[in-house]
Amino acid sequence: MPLLGLPTPARRPLVPISQHRHLALLRRCPADTTIPLRARVAACLVLLYAQPVSRLPRLTLDDIITGSNGQTFLRLGAPPTPVPEPFAALLTELAAARANMNTATNSDARWLFPGGRAGQPLTPNALLPQLRPLGIQSTQTRTAAFRQLVLQAPAPVVAEALGYRPSTATKHVTAAGGTWSRYPLTRSPR
Repeated sequence: MPLLGLPTPARRPLVPISQHRHLALLRRCPADTTIPLRARVAACLVLLYAQPVSRLPRLTLDDIITGSNGQTFLRLGAPPTPVPEPFAALLTELAAARANMNTATNSDARWLFPGGRAGQPLTPNALLPQLRPLGIQSTQTRTAAFRQLVLQAPAPVVAEALGYRPSTATKHVTAAGGTWSRYPLTRSPR
């Protein structure tokens, strides 16, 4: 049988949401109490910290740190990232009143988003449908958030704080037209 050449599907570039839409979603999520708390916190994590939905279920209560001055931090990378108000209040409220904690097998679960199965976090497939009605398309929203962050700070700093590779952050700063292009990517130990 002769070799069969399959064409690769054309990938169209994903256009990030506009800054206006990004800010409108950021205003709505902490304030709209008709949205379930878990969805509001997940949406804020995507909008503020460009976190992929697949990474959210792995967050634990130990990743939320309260400083001596009352400032809340979230361990996404190193060092922990500061959490601004009103999102800090939402995060601590979710930590205190998590869903799926009524079963005997989940009573001591440390997951920020505990799942219905004993000792397991919520799956990304269970979290995504809660974000879509809010208008959050994960990839476009995350890209917009990441590009905004790398325009405000050097890409390697943002990458380390949010748990991304420096090369990923550098690609985003280039796509966003940032001015940090000459900042050193990382230093190699000698």
